[in-house]
Amino acid sequence: MTTYIDFFELTTEPFSNAPVSRFYYNSVQHSQALTRLMHAVSYMKGLSILVGDIGAGKTTLARRMLDSLPEAEYEAALLVIIHSGITANWLLRRIALQLGVENPAQEKLALLSQLYQRLLQIYESGKKAVVLIDEAQMLETRELMEEFRGLLNLEVPERKLISFVFFGLPEIEKNLKLDPPLAQRVAFRYKLEPFTAESTEAYIKHRLRLAGCPRMPFTPEALLAVHQASGGTPRVINTLCDNALFEAFLSRQESISEELIRRVADNLGLQGSVSPAAEGVSKPTASLAPSSRPSGSKVDLAEIDRYLEGLGKL
Repeated sequence: MTTYIDFFELTTEPFSNAPVSRFYYNSVQHSQALTRLMHAVSYMKGLSILVGDIGAGKTTLARRMLDSLPEAEYEAALLVIIHSGITANWLLRRIALQLGVENPAQEKLALLSQLYQRLLQIYESGKKAVVLIDEAQMLETRELMEEFRGLLNLEVPERKLISFVFFGLPEIEKNLKLDPPLAQRVAFRYKLEPFTAESTEAYIKHRLRLAGCPRMPFTPEALLAVHQASGGTPRVINTLCDNALFEAFLSRQESISEELIRRVADNLGLQGSVSPAAEGVSKPTASLAPSSRPSGSKVDLAEIDRYLEGLGKL
C-alpha cells in the first residue's frame, strides 16, 4: 500500500515524536545547554537543572546527553519519573540499581551504605557518577528533595561522589523550594525557549534531509505558517508537519501550501502563535502509564517497575 513516505520519496518518517537520536537537531540553544550541562558534570558540580515547556525537547536533550557521556569516564544513567507518588525509598533503590548496586536493601540505612560504597568504587575506578532525571517536575515532595540533598552531601575531600541533572517543566523550581538548602545547591540552570521562525525552518529542513527527502515539499509561506501555528514548539512542529504530509499525500499535492498548514492546524485545534503549553495542545496522554491515574489513587510501585521494564528504561 502506498504511503506518504512513498509519495514524497522518503526513507522513513521525518516527523515522528519518538526520541530518535539520529534526528537530533543541534540548535544554538540546545548546543549551549548541552555544553553547559557537560561542563557541570565534568567538574562534578552537584545539581544542574534544565527546564522547558511541554514539547520543548527536554527528553531528546536528556538522551543526547546520556549518549555524549563517554563510558570510559562516566558511570551514567537516565531515570524517567512517571508518577508523582513515588516514595523516597523507591527512588533510592532505583538510583542504586541504575548505578550498579546488586540486590539493593529494603532498609534505608543499609541501602544508603550500599550506595555510598558503590559511589566510592566508581570514584576509585577513575569514573564519575552521573544520574539524569527526566520528568523531574514529578518529584513533588519535600522528602524526595531531602534525599537528593543527602546524596549530594556524599563527598570525598576532592569532590562530590555524584552529580544529578534534572530535566522537566518549570514547576521544578517550585519543588526545589520545598527544601531551600537543596535549592541553594543548584550549580547551573538553563531554560529551553521555543524556536524562532528561522530555527523552525532549519529544524524542518534538517529532519526532511535526514529522512531522505529529495526536494522541499513545504513552501516558504507554509514554513512560516508552521512556526506561527506551533509557537516554535518542536513536538507540535512534528505533529503539524506529519499531518500536513499525510493530507498532501491524500490529495496528491506535491507542494504543501500555507492554506494546507492553516487547515491542518485548525483541525488540530492549534491557536496560532499562542503558547502550546498554555493551551494544552501538545500534552501527551498515556492511558497505560501509572502516571495517568487520578490523583489520590493508591500508587503501586511494583507496577511502575514493570512499566519501566517494558519501556527498557531500567
